[in-house]
Amino acid sequence: MAVGMRKEKIGEVVSNKMDKTAVVKIERLVMHPKYLKYIRRTSKLKAHDEENKCQIGDKVRVCETRPLSKEKRWRVIEILK
Repeated sequence: MAVGMRKEKIGEVVSNKMDKTAVVKIERLVMHPKYLKYIRRTSKLKAHDEENKCQIGDKVRVCETRPLSKEKRWRVIEILK
């Protein structure tokens, strides 16, 4: 990864009750070490949503940013669906 490149992830908004913040659920597939089957793993992250446009169920693209608060380290770039 080049210098200045930020990580981007696509996820689903599960909460928008906070002001200018959306909780985004990221899903990934991980192979089980013994059974060699894929397991769905989820993680939730808080993303900055400046105009409070995100609604629950929206698919959004988020990118890494500087720490904006105690737990917010991501910013919503665009709403995909």
